[in-house]
Amino acid sequence: MKHYPYLLLLFVLTLAACKSKKKLVDPAAAANKSFYQSQVDSLVDVTKQMNPAMLTDSLGQPIPSEFIGTVNLNLRKPNYVILHYTAQDSLQETIRTFSLRRTQVSAHYVVGKDGKVVHMLNDYLRAWQAGISKWGSVTDMNSCSIGIEIDNNGNEPYSEPQIKSLLILLAQLKKNYNIPQANFIGHADIAPGRKPDPGPYFPWKRLAAKGFGYWSDDIVVPAPDNFDYVTALRLIGYDTRNITNTIDAFKRHFVQTDLSPQMTQLDLNILYNVYKKY
Repeated sequence: MKHYPYLLLLFVLTLAACKSKKKLVDPAAAANKSFYQSQVDSLVDVTKQMNPAMLTDSLGQPIPSEFIGTVNLNLRKPNYVILHYTAQDSLQETIRTFSLRRTQVSAHYVVGKDGKVVHMLNDYLRAWQAGISKWGSVTDMNSCSIGIEIDNNGNEPYSEPQIKSLLILLAQLKKNYNIPQANFIGHADIAPGRKPDPGPYFPWKRLAAKGFGYWSDDIVVPAPDNFDYVTALRLIGYDTRNITNTIDAFKRHFVQTDLSPQMTQLDLNILYNVYKKY
């Protein structure tokens, strides 16, 4: 028992260390977790409601209705992935932005420069990340997409660790939800003229090589003389109501080396090659 005092001291030090660790719990993170859970609980309560449709005819008379629950249902699944840059200075700053109710903005994932992936919202829930946007006939991209924010201020290359983590994350999402290759797009694609991200430094070609979005072939067939590039942009998915903004968005994604608002012959060739993939 001669070692008893030392064992007792070790036990006391261990207990103190455990207590000190408890003190390191971030109260803001705990509050966010609690609020997140309350929001999820509220959504669950909404889905449990079984109220019949309250309808009236043109004379104001009630139309007979009742609720009979079907047994064939599941959660809506995401069908797009929208890629953003954070336009902020650090991963922690972005996490804080998404943790404040007054900012009214969020995303499902944030990828740090060191490759760390922070999951901030269940994939089946609707994040506030796309804003006013349109892609093809879809005018509510938030309801059908997963938003991924990448820690980048918009004026710098993306780091190798974060791109590696992003590719792994995209592969998992594509497998989990059977997301088509064409449906990995950028914020600028769905909001031309309003949003520029993920910007000209983003490695779209590298993503396309892994099956996330499309890229033009290295050798492209020249566009025909009668090539209708506005229709081609619309068929890809772009909102062409303001064609100058649409050209800018297209070139940010598929050209990157030239962001002028005109379609050069090279741009037309690239567009011709790309739109045939959709």
